[in-house]
Amino acid sequence: MEVQTRKIIIIGAGHVGSHAGYALISQGLAEEIVYIDIDKKKAEAQALDLFDATVYLRKRVIVRSGDYSDAKDASLIIVAAGPLPDMSKGQTRMDTLRQTIEIMKDVTENIRTSGFSGIILNISNPADVVTHYIQHVLDWPTEKIFSTSTTLDSARLRRAIAQAVGIDQKSVYAYALGEHGESQMVPWSTVTIAGKPLFKLMEEYPETYGKLDLEALAAAGKAGGWIILGGKGSTEFGIGAAIAEVVTAVFGDENRILPVSVLLNGKYGQQDVYASVPAVLNKNGVGEIIQLDLNEKEQEQFNASCKTMYENYKLALTL
Repeated sequence: MEVQTRKIIIIGAGHVGSHAGYALISQGLAEEIVYIDIDKKKAEAQALDLFDATVYLRKRVIVRSGDYSDAKDASLIIVAAGPLPDMSKGQTRMDTLRQTIEIMKDVTENIRTSGFSGIILNISNPADVVTHYIQHVLDWPTEKIFSTSTTLDSARLRRAIAQAVGIDQKSVYAYALGEHGESQMVPWSTVTIAGKPLFKLMEEYPETYGKLDLEALAAAGKAGGWIILGGKGSTEFGIGAAIAEVVTAVFGDENRILPVSVLLNGKYGQQDVYASVPAVLNKNGVGEIIQLDLNEKEQEQFNASCKTMYENYKLALTL
């Protein structure tokens, strides 16, 4: 029997793409990684730098630069191309839509003609809208294209809650849902610590849990990316780890549940919109969408987030 090698294409050799690559090679998640970038010298440099690192990592991984012809036999493409929001102009992720779509026109055409047939993981912002755009343009099977979206926001939320209650973040189960951006929301009614609902803990411990400011915690989770972007110009390590977590679930056929942006057609009362919700990930991509029981207020917040993304997706199709 022929041994299958795991080959990943990373489109975009900037801060995010390079740190995604490092997270993947440090965890031994691929046998080959190929960088594609319009700046070929940068792609070559990032690939060589990462390849050098593998000498002292747990396993050898071939890391090189290439072109779209390399995608034909790849298992997965990570789309990490596009501009970062300009904080000096007060831009949000959604404000980069026009620039990113111009880049995606070229990316999608090249994917279409490459012979690639695997899973597409998009992290280019605005992540949910861009993922929907790529899926539509390529007419890609919806289970095989999704975004990390609020995988990272959820980690930031869990960190903020953990710091507030003094419990390790790995024991906190909480999701940010909807947009990887300003309209995201937190379904607090579903948050648990060691399996116990947070709302129940707030009732039982009024002097500690009961004093939590949930709006402030949600804001802290959402603001994490902006603090990092403002302080050093880009987010890198968190998104790299989030990508590695998603790839681990897919390549390991784990049936693991993570909050990723998937196409909703009926779930959560939504139609034809990409939004981040808990989903089962395995070797086929998205195996199942998990329907959380949102309360009325939470459903309204989720609906509002989806409305924002749907309107911007329709705008993207006209650009």
